[in-house]
Amino acid sequence: MLVSELPSSEYNPFYQTYVMALGNVGLFEELKTGKSNFLSLFEKISEEELDFAYEEGKWTLAEAIVHTIDTERIFQYRALCIARNDKTPFPGFDQDAYVPYSNASNRTKKDLIEEYKAVRDSSISLFNSFDDESIKRIGTASGSKMSVRALGFIISGHQAHHIRIIEERYLS
Repeated sequence: MLVSELPSSEYNPFYQTYVMALGNVGLFEELKTGKSNFLSLFEKISEEELDFAYEEGKWTLAEAIVHTIDTERIFQYRALCIARNDKTPFPGFDQDAYVPYSNASNRTKKDLIEEYKAVRDSSISLFNSFDDESIKRIGTASGSKMSVRALGFIISGHQAHHIRIIEERYLS
C-alpha cells in the first residue's frame, strides 16, 4: 500500500500536509522507517534539552515528544475500531488540552524512548494484522470520513512533521 494508492476522499483535507509530506512510500515500510528516524532524533537530544521551548508559550521539547506519542495512540485506537467495523463516530481531540496533564516535565529521555518504542511497535503490529478489506474500511473521525490506511499514513506523516519541527526549532 503506497501513498499514491490512498484517495484523498478517505481523510479530512486537514491531514493532506502530513500524508503528502511522506512522498510515495509504503505504509508498513514507513511505520518501520519512521521508528528508526525518531529513535535517531533522540540521539541528538540531551536530557537538559527536554525542558527547552523555542519560544514563549510554545511546548517544551518533552511536551512535543509526548504529543507525538499521544497522537499516535489516539489514531491507532481509531484505526483499530474502524478496522473492526465499529460505526461509532470518533470526536476530535484538543491537543493543547492534553499537554498540561502529560507529565512531560517529569519524564526522562529513557522513559520517553521506552514509551515511544512500545507505542510504535504496537502500531506496526496492529497495521500488520489488517487484511486488505479491513485496511480499506472507512469510519468517521472529527466529522469526516477516515479510512484505516489513511490513519496509518497520518500517524507516519504527523511524526515526520514533528521531527522536522524538532530539528528546525529545538535543535538548530
